Amino acid sequence: LGEPRRVPILKLSASSLTAAETDRPPPKLANGSRVAESPEGAVRDLYEAINGRDVGRLHRLLVPDLEWWFHGPPEHQHLKRLLTGEAECIAFEFEPQEVAAFGSTVVAEGCSPGAVWVHAWTVDPDGVITQVREYFNTSLTVTRLGGDSALSSPASSNDSAGSTQCLPVWESRLHQRARKSLPGLVLAI
Repeated sequence: LGEPRRVPILKLSASSLTAAETDRPPPKLANGSRVAESPEGAVRDLYEAINGRDVGRLHRLLVPDLEWWFHGPPEHQHLKRLLTGEAECIAFEFEPQEVAAFGSTVVAEGCSPGAVWVHAWTVDPDGVITQVREYFNTSLTVTRLGGDSALSSPASSNDSAGSTQCLPVWESRLHQRARKSLPGLVLAI
């Protein structure tokens, strides 16, 4: 995967948005708050903002120097091109078909014609997204290293305290439905 890169984001041109669209406050949640209540909520809000091209909302959800990892064919760097303003008219829609959270890490999986993608987002305690690991046409297994009691099974709790556990917590599945054989990677969190 190489070294992570920090990419400046959100240089999208606001010329296609009206002032009302760029200045409007984030939508209220059912309890009246304006901030995502969970890392998963922040990521779901992010996809709504991306697909709605809501620059103001994106500014509130992402750090300005998002840490970015990408694995896949360079021509599939749609998210990077969209968020950096490299290409404003991208027809690619990010519609996650599954979203799962594991502490501060949120994994989203989706597909489009000819491609399956997985994003692994890191969300800070304030609900701001600080990192994305993006995988295109790659099967991903997420594992948790260590003895996190929230994820360990009763049998594993009897293991010695010094042993390192590798607990699988999530695996991409869309490539199986698409009947595609893809390279596989493991993401340890």
